[in-house]
Amino acid sequence: MLELTDVNLYINDKVLFNNLNLKINAGEIHVLMGKNGVGKSSIAKTIMGDDTYKIKGSIKYNGKDITNLSIYERAKLGIYLLNQTPTQIEGVTNAEMLRIALSEKTGKPVDIFAFNKELESACELLELDKSFIHREINVGCSGGERKKIELLHMWILKPSFIILDEIDSGLDVDAIKLVASRIKKYYEEYNPAILIITHSSTLINTFDNFIVHVLDNGKIVKEGDKSLANTVLETGFKNINAINNEHLL
Repeated sequence: MLELTDVNLYINDKVLFNNLNLKINAGEIHVLMGKNGVGKSSIAKTIMGDDTYKIKGSIKYNGKDITNLSIYERAKLGIYLLNQTPTQIEGVTNAEMLRIALSEKTGKPVDIFAFNKELESACELLELDKSFIHREINVGCSGGERKKIELLHMWILKPSFIILDEIDSGLDVDAIKLVASRIKKYYEEYNPAILIITHSSTLINTFDNFIVHVLDNGKIVKEGDKSLANTVLETGFKNINAINNEHLL
């Protein structure tokens, strides 16, 4: 579904990654791990099309070269980023944005009755007050409310490739559990590919099987299964090269 081939990533002439290769198939869950500042979010933003970053190499999505496509064009293809600091947009309600986004994605007018019904159903699922439907996007919202609103957008737009960039950051224990369970439910219903960036075990351990990539010094230094993630969470990144190969790819 998504393939980064020999990607060299730069910001302000600083090299972040050299010859990065990453392949994520449809329905797979992948986890990026690494120390703060190692470049995990930079990879997420590059996949999404943030032009702050300059790249050499190629990014393909479902066989299509998207290296030079805009964020708008990538979103229409089904790529969706949920980040740790959702943007506040004054003057635009969640309903207005989602209605326009759906129309742009499908190329057809939105059935307002069915749309409103789906919005209300999604709010109930996410334990989000229905008043948020007609509120300005993230204006006056707590951190937990913003994350639920991001999930509301996801549930309505139904992306096929989801990037979760520390969406659990700043949430209390109950909120993390709710967010994790709803993401798992979405995965079970729609089988998207998911790329997770997190320092928390709660979100990743919601899933049974996933592939882990540990980043350090501008490259992927370890790849493995769920047990690798749990080992890293227990021991930290200082001794990453000492981890044995029992559960590596």
